[in-house]
Amino acid sequence: MKKLITAIGALGVMSFTTNQLYHSTQLVWAMDNIEDMKTWIYEDINNGRMSEELGESYFETLDETNNYIQDFYEKQCR
Repeated sequence: MKKLITAIGALGVMSFTTNQLYHSTQLVWAMDNIEDMKTWIYEDINNGRMSEELGESYFETLDETNNYIQDFYEKQCR
């Protein structure tokens, strides 16, 4: 959960800049971070450190967040 909050916080900080290159680079890194978090969650589920139900909830939230970032990236940075 801490990792998720950190990634969302980073996205919030990025929204205050006006530099186009900075936006696109940071958004790509944010999407990469989300993919990393999904990998960690998958590993936690497989190792029994997290329930499948909780993992699915996290996956849904991360997928939704990734879609928001990707939409913004497509509309504002290309």
